[in-house]
Amino acid sequence: MSDYLIAQQLNSGKNVIYTAGQGPLDLLSFSIVKLAAGESHDDNTQNEECGLVILNGLLSLEINGEQHNELGGRTSVFAGKATGAYLPPGTAWSIQADSRCELAVCSTPSDSSGPPQIIRPNEVQVNRAGNWNWRRDVHNIIGANVPQAQRLLVGETFNPPGNWSSYPPHKHEEDDYPFQVNMQEIYHFRMNPPQGFGFQRIYTDDRSIDEAYTLQHLDNTLMPRGYHPVVAAPGYQLYYLWMMAGVTDRRMAPQDDPNHAWVKATGAMAKDMGF
Repeated sequence: MSDYLIAQQLNSGKNVIYTAGQGPLDLLSFSIVKLAAGESHDDNTQNEECGLVILNGLLSLEINGEQHNELGGRTSVFAGKATGAYLPPGTAWSIQADSRCELAVCSTPSDSSGPPQIIRPNEVQVNRAGNWNWRRDVHNIIGANVPQAQRLLVGETFNPPGNWSSYPPHKHEEDDYPFQVNMQEIYHFRMNPPQGFGFQRIYTDDRSIDEAYTLQHLDNTLMPRGYHPVVAAPGYQLYYLWMMAGVTDRRMAPQDDPNHAWVKATGAMAKDMGF
């Protein structure tokens, strides 16, 4: 692991990618549960609120004894909208794999007392962001549709081959709403086809952080602060699961790098040209 890049293959069972406090982030933890058909996994949110995202496969989810059967079903993250769940602190949960499956587990400390919630594909909010070669599709899984969440935001971004995202470069490191909200973030990447690659730069205004990473299938990046644009290599679709934890506020309010924010002014031209 470098300061902000975690490269990790997935084994059967629970794969801990990052634990809050063991690196530059103190609010976010992330793991992936990988099961074969017929296998199961039991867990408890303890003192955290938790977002579950079915990356692929079909599973049944039990939440505090309440059963939810046949959730998910997409064959990969590139094959449709996700199924997810929000779990408040103190929730016992377990999954039974109805097929081979992978489940992302995103969590942050919380004292929320709201109810659990299943988020089905038709409840995922889809937005097309950007223009030209920074156009991408953003799927909001846990956002305004889950008002009982205290810190957590979770979603998926899909880059067409050769396109940029998190662009213009933006940051969310200070509490100054509506201009910016302080949030920590993790990205989990996948490529289609999987031998593909991309790049990410993480940098601050004063360049106290200025890192560039080659991204490969299953890589993860940590963003405690700074701008963090991403680009996919030509010929390869790039996906990332993103999870954010607000330090004091959960509202989405990123601030663009003023050196590059001008590209938003080309939106009307791009629309006129069919982009």
